[in-house]
Amino acid sequence: MEAERDSWFHERESAWLYRVVAQRETNPAHRQLFSTLAEAAEQQSRIWAARMARVPDFTPTRRARIVAALVRRFGPRQMRTVLIAMKLRGMSVYSPGLAAGGHTMPTSVSEVGKRHRGFGGSNLRAAVFGVNDGLVSNASLILGVAGAAGSADVVLMSGIAGLLAGALSMAAGEYVSVRSQREMYEYQIGLERAELEEYPEEEAEELALIYEARGIEIGKARELTRALIANPKHALDTLAREELGLNPEDLGQPWGAALFSFGSFAVGAVLPLLPFLLPIRPGLRLPIAVGVTLAALFGVGLTLSLFTGRSALWGALRMMLIGGAAGLFTYLAGNLFHTVVG
Repeated sequence: MEAERDSWFHERESAWLYRVVAQRETNPAHRQLFSTLAEAAEQQSRIWAARMARVPDFTPTRRARIVAALVRRFGPRQMRTVLIAMKLRGMSVYSPGLAAGGHTMPTSVSEVGKRHRGFGGSNLRAAVFGVNDGLVSNASLILGVAGAAGSADVVLMSGIAGLLAGALSMAAGEYVSVRSQREMYEYQIGLERAELEEYPEEEAEELALIYEARGIEIGKARELTRALIANPKHALDTLAREELGLNPEDLGQPWGAALFSFGSFAVGAVLPLLPFLLPIRPGLRLPIAVGVTLAALFGVGLTLSLFTGRSALWGALRMMLIGGAAGLFTYLAGNLFHTVVG
């Protein structure tokens, strides 16, 4: 009985939120989609209500009311991630390129979800940003301590502390982030599995409506989705992608992501420390650290140009200017602190 009540309440709340989204939506096709999804959710709530001895009054949860207020204020596109967490379907219409109609729709079951394959998170790109974070933050720390007239030993210990603190912080943050994403996906896919078992025809119709909103003829959409629902495993994966906008390939493993983040940050953070770890004349350590940092920033900028498609030279010079400005500012701040306190 409790499970039936929970399912009834979830469908009623979903219908209520769909109507909020539809009222705020300016795109006619999207508005029609969410209005139809609201009607479908209400129909499903009536299925559950028929099995209950007593149907209670419906009042949205505080969380749903807060989400509704945010949707009214910022619009559904900006609140897409929050709406996915509330298990509202159809959020994939806000994926990049879809709203503008620049996406080629599937014409067979084998093509459903194909656009997602191979577009997971880029480990190389994440590594480059991790190295850049470690490089800029630790170089700035070292320059700030050096500007405050810290001895070589103090600079070295500060740099090591900055490396460990930054890398551990990055690792912890990445672990929590990926773990939270996986938990949301696992929860959402569990609900989707239960609904697919309970009313597969309704799930197929909802998916067909989403494809219709994105430009495919409704008859063809229904043909595709009904064939899809016949394969439960394939259906679950596609429902997660197309209805919820979730791509399991982007999730990764929490411990792997944490270790990867720790390592990439540490690689960047150790570079400006190298002159203080090697047998180099004390007076040359800081200038060499600055030179190593600028050279590494140049390399980071060149690498990032692979992802942006912009001028490699300008990207490299811009990264040097940004990182160099951060280091210069912290050096001057440390020097000022030393002057005032000293």
